[in-house]
Amino acid sequence: MDYQNNNIVLMGFMGVGKGSLARELARLTKRVAIDTDDIIESMENMKVKRIFEQEGEAYFRESEKKVSLWLERSVKNSIISIGGGFFHVGNLKEIGHVIYLESSFDAILDRINSSKNPEKKYKKRPLLLDIQKASALINERHPKYLLASNTVIETAGKTSAVIAQEIIKLLKL
Repeated sequence: MDYQNNNIVLMGFMGVGKGSLARELARLTKRVAIDTDDIIESMENMKVKRIFEQEGEAYFRESEKKVSLWLERSVKNSIISIGGGFFHVGNLKEIGHVIYLESSFDAILDRINSSKNPEKKYKKRPLLLDIQKASALINERHPKYLLASNTVIETAGKTSAVIAQEIIKLLKL
């Protein structure tokens, strides 16, 4: 893998499995898994949902930009899962090799609904409760995700373990 900082950046729509895959890749490659939403929650001392409610989306996007600059300057040899809208930051490919975890909206809903605790997953992602808005958003973001990525991996019907092995093989880790 010959990318600046030697990071792997996992990008995709909410609920696609970025966090689970990041933890699996970290386990298999002995790297650290980092979640940008977790970093922002630590910086702001509040949950993402509350940041949106109290400060607004523009404020949240500024926080993402701060995190992206820190990642580019300071983080190496890590697996980074980014929030669904983090691709707007502008320096994504400078952070690492960007992998778009592509999935249909129906496959994402199936993944969540078949999880151990779907109610918790929906609570964390309230936008998914409005099916029409969420479906329109994934369709709007798909071409942007394609442009922002170095690699696209279809995830529908695959476990994190299977996708992790694909990435390890692809990037020769």
